[in-house]
Amino acid sequence: MNRRHWLAAITISWTSMVAMVAHATPDEAPDALIKRISGEVLEVVKSDPAIQAGDTAKIAELVDTKIMPNVNFERMTASAVGRYWRQASAEQKSKLQSEFKTLLVRTYSGALAEIRDQTLSYRPFRANPSDTEVVVRSEVRGRGEPIQLDYRLEKTESGWKIFDLNVLGVWLVQTYRSQFAQEISTKGIDGLIATLSERNKANAS
Repeated sequence: MNRRHWLAAITISWTSMVAMVAHATPDEAPDALIKRISGEVLEVVKSDPAIQAGDTAKIAELVDTKIMPNVNFERMTASAVGRYWRQASAEQKSKLQSEFKTLLVRTYSGALAEIRDQTLSYRPFRANPSDTEVVVRSEVRGRGEPIQLDYRLEKTESGWKIFDLNVLGVWLVQTYRSQFAQEISTKGIDGLIATLSERNKANAS
């Protein structure tokens, strides 16, 4: 599997992982949360033919019903949009979140079929009790070199929430931020929304 496919596979694996597990408890440590749900998702992906086949409808349904309580998706979208987020209206923010979520699901769902015999290992977790943002670092091991996979989480009243993902040294939000900034600078926020919508329709066909 090449690195682009790994990026796709791991990203949607993370999305499905968050979507398919019970809500985290407020006192669950961030590294314990990641270890628990990461182990569960690998088992599910390996045993579910529909997910392996890239069933976007099934994945989208899971995300709609489970992902929001476990991930700060508003923060993720706002970070990807960058400074332009403050200029967006409430309606535009809602549309951006919806289209961005659809983009992630539809872009990466097909890569799930490539996940087979991978395992996860975790680096030592270092954080202070007072920290409100942490990074949990792990590696995906299979054929070839280990794949770096890090999670960025924030502490909330309802538990730790994931708001970014790092694969092979590249943070997901940073990757999209440069793309979105270029689009907004030439076409505006509505232009970005339209572009995302068009891309999603193309991915769905």
